[in-house]
Amino acid sequence: MFKSVYAAVGSTREAVNPLWHKAVALALVVGSAAALGLASPSAIGSDGVGDPYFPQDGNGGYDVSRYDVKVFYDPAKPDSFTGDTTVQAAAKQDLDRFNLDLEGFTVSSVTVNGVPAREVARTGAHELVITPASRVRRGSVFAVRVGYSGKPAGASWHKLQGGGVDVTGEPHSATAWFPLNDHPSDKAALHLEATVPAEWTVIGNGLPGPTSERDGLKTFRWNEDHPIVSYATTMAIDKFTVHASKLADGTPVINAYGQNTTYLPDSEALVPKIMAFLTKTFGPYPFDSTGSIVVAPEATEGSLALETQTRPTYDGAFFDASAVHELAHQWFGDSVSFSDWRDGCIAECFAQYTGQLWDEAENGADLDKSYREIVASHVGDAAYWAVPIYDPGKDRPLDYALYDRGALMLHALRRTIGDAKFFGLLQHWTAAHRYGNASWPGFERLAAHDAGQDLSGFFRAWAHSSVIPPEPYLHPGPLNG
Repeated sequence: MFKSVYAAVGSTREAVNPLWHKAVALALVVGSAAALGLASPSAIGSDGVGDPYFPQDGNGGYDVSRYDVKVFYDPAKPDSFTGDTTVQAAAKQDLDRFNLDLEGFTVSSVTVNGVPAREVARTGAHELVITPASRVRRGSVFAVRVGYSGKPAGASWHKLQGGGVDVTGEPHSATAWFPLNDHPSDKAALHLEATVPAEWTVIGNGLPGPTSERDGLKTFRWNEDHPIVSYATTMAIDKFTVHASKLADGTPVINAYGQNTTYLPDSEALVPKIMAFLTKTFGPYPFDSTGSIVVAPEATEGSLALETQTRPTYDGAFFDASAVHELAHQWFGDSVSFSDWRDGCIAECFAQYTGQLWDEAENGADLDKSYREIVASHVGDAAYWAVPIYDPGKDRPLDYALYDRGALMLHALRRTIGDAKFFGLLQHWTAAHRYGNASWPGFERLAAHDAGQDLSGFFRAWAHSSVIPPEPYLHPGPLNG
């Protein structure tokens, strides 16, 4: 049934155009800058993508295709972390200077296409400013290698009860362990090579590669070749117990249980059934492996559960409800990711409603009845309806409204357009934007197209308003019963 996320979880130009003088002056300045080897304004990658909520997140001027992250970490020395990351990218413009995002650490070396950078600077909370020895030309593919070390910083480093560490978080986490273009709009493959003392195990995203051991150290490799959104990356180091199996179609399932966690065999046994349900509902599973990472943090604020790509992370244990939600994110949020942070509904609204769909299919839950009861209980509660589901505000990008009312909205949409069109829409959406980025307004347009009807009033009332939706949007079809 529906539950609150908190409850459950140009000779004449001079005369004609006086601005021409300024254009000439600017051209002279730019030309002089080039002669002096300085960066011209047009050849500087921006220090942020201009996200409405996090304007300094990400960077402009290039698209990343792959991260190769090599790290060394000894849990017995938690203040010492060593990283060596190579960023493969394509230049969208000429670049005399560009930025990466990295939080903390001392940067010891930076090369661009194997040549030491002319200058490296740090600014702001996470900007790594790189001036290459020579201009990176628009359209070229280039590689940036960064060596760094020091004490890990940031709230995304979670100390585990057994002495290990887990690096997860939303909206930010990846900047705390490797340099990157930290915005959901620039997704890239991630290859991790992590070396730890031999008694420890490293779990990451994607498929495991070969492990190697030497001089009491063990190196683990994890390869996620599908594009990954930055906050869905993870690295967990613990003395894991790993259960490996396969789905009916051969997809590897890797469930890793850290120290002081609870193994629930019945919940683990449900994963194949959950995956079959999700695949039937949303279309083919978008990735090459699945499973879970279960850890026991020393201290957390709320649940640590997060849809880390291919292998969601859970705090202490996982149940069918949490697994359904986080695995649904593999379609909604991981494969189809935000365009910007106003679009949280394309992840959370769907993942939350998927829990209701599972309850309906598995337990016969009456979602119409549950919907009517929740709406009735909030008719006079103005605060419940006050936060818009789309663009909820920069201080609350993942507000509870996306979960509670987002699920209600999707059920109302289902009753408005009918089951066949609704579930067809979900599969159309996940297929059309597979491995890419999308926006909530884009979903509204696709919904209207697939439904063959004008849904502008419905979405204005449900997603863009800060008051209770009027009739008939509040109680369409069977919801009037």
